[in-house]
Amino acid sequence: MPRRLRMYMAGIPCHVIQRGNNRNTCFYAEQDYSFYLDCLREACRRYRVAVHAYVLMTNHVHLLMTPYDAEGISRVMQSLGRRYVQYINLEHRRSGTLWEGRHKASLIDAENYLLTCMRYIELNPVRANMVDHPAGYRWSSYRNNAQAEVSSPLTPHPIYRALDPDTAQRQYYYRSLFEHQLTSRDIHSIREAIQFAPPLGDEKFKRRIETALGRPTGYAKRGRPAIKESLAISS
Repeated sequence: MPRRLRMYMAGIPCHVIQRGNNRNTCFYAEQDYSFYLDCLREACRRYRVAVHAYVLMTNHVHLLMTPYDAEGISRVMQSLGRRYVQYINLEHRRSGTLWEGRHKASLIDAENYLLTCMRYIELNPVRANMVDHPAGYRWSSYRNNAQAEVSSPLTPHPIYRALDPDTAQRQYYYRSLFEHQLTSRDIHSIREAIQFAPPLGDEKFKRRIETALGRPTGYAKRGRPAIKESLAISS
């Protein structure tokens, strides 16, 4: 079955995930996380992509990014792939594939899902039982978005800024969002979107994306097509 095309649009946030090959480790030491963030910052500056949230887990990464043009995210991920893999192979005397094929991506309806997706990303270490609270994990954007710590790759999204014009008050409101657990429905929706690549949003948002891209955004059918469908396609 042909690979499903990723959907990117200028000005639309996108949730990106990339896993280590066979779910294997892709960060071996603290300096690896730091180098990845340096590469991310430089690539985003070069290709005009804003990062709103991230988490670097031992064997995968989540990024929430908005590109200024449709090619920006692809270029950032290509740059990250080249620089980081070269660094890891040299630093840790390894060779071969580090990442599990192509990264996955899903467009995000910012008005309805941006803050939910940010929470989902920054709560990854909690769901993995690595820490009791996202503030206890160093390699995520939580400390920047919820506390006073400055994280170099981040650019606040307007939806996040709208929580309050005052930085301290905005961070207080953002922290308060974490007092409530994500619903199982939200978690399922985010995971389903990142797995199968449809936009995450309401029907109005999905229709908007379909109109802009000129193609459907629904799930790709698995397996071989039925005989009737095959005849229709070939005619």
